[in-house]
Amino acid sequence: MKKSVLYSIGAILLCGALLPTYAKKAPKAAAKIPVTFAGTEAATTGQSRMMQAVADKLNATGRFNASVQVAGALSGDTDALVTQAKMGVSLVVPSDPGRLASQFKIPDMNILMAPYILTDPAALKKLPDTPLFKEWQAQLEKQGIVYITNMYNGFRCFYTTTPVKHVSDLSGLRIRGFGNAIGNNLAKYFGFANIGISWGEVFPGIQQKTLDGCEVQVATADGSRIYEVTKNLAMTKHYMLQSAFVCSTSFYNSMTPQDRELFTKIMRDCAAEYGEIIQKEEAGFYDHMKQNGVTITEVDISEFQKAIEPLYTNNDLKFSAGLKDRLFKELK
Repeated sequence: MKKSVLYSIGAILLCGALLPTYAKKAPKAAAKIPVTFAGTEAATTGQSRMMQAVADKLNATGRFNASVQVAGALSGDTDALVTQAKMGVSLVVPSDPGRLASQFKIPDMNILMAPYILTDPAALKKLPDTPLFKEWQAQLEKQGIVYITNMYNGFRCFYTTTPVKHVSDLSGLRIRGFGNAIGNNLAKYFGFANIGISWGEVFPGIQQKTLDGCEVQVATADGSRIYEVTKNLAMTKHYMLQSAFVCSTSFYNSMTPQDRELFTKIMRDCAAEYGEIIQKEEAGFYDHMKQNGVTITEVDISEFQKAIEPLYTNNDLKFSAGLKDRLFKELK
């Protein structure tokens, strides 16, 4: 009996000694990957809703802790947000190809946003698979930024305090536009003064008469209630705006290959989905403009295209030889 008791006590002590060892080897739940989607557009726009959809899908996988900050909550300056991402902050930022081209000195990227070059949103579905896109990705990654995907975000037109029907009507107007090579050259050939301020300064600028208008996509104009300060919309459709989603190279590479693949797929799938949603919603935004007293002028686009031709004959954007032909060949 005593021997049996001793064996039992020994067994209990042995189990007790082993328990910590087993506890140490028990697998721990992998920490969720924190990421913030940060943009300057209002929460109601397609771009902002797309980021929320991506965050929701990432969180549903159980691998990510994604949040969304829009309407300039982190910064009203897109370039500043991209710079934060470059420094390693776990941000995903919607910039655009023209901004990235200027910020990271890759002139050929300007072709994606150059006036009257890309005019079909469907082309963007094929863009991430082109050799050109992959070359731009490699150039950006060397500078600390991962180029994830592009999304159609609307055609940009002029919203002004005075009517614009012809190119000459823009002459001398102070218009908020892109503060980069694309924006400056558009102003040069259309004859207006390009004011490259942050979007949050546009409404008060027009209200205080330091601006005569802006060029922007209709969803953003509507979300920012631009119809309260400008009553004229010229349908020039001079840019096919794209949201170019980027993040930090260090953040991207910190993920496992499986998580990177999942992250990229969700981003690209949502970009394609919301690009189509934005297209369908545009007619409703234009109707809302009319309901708020905005006069919409259908301009002769060929007149505006002709005015911009010297931009390409002079090669002001410093494109590589044959770039346009190569882009369209790869997008077929």
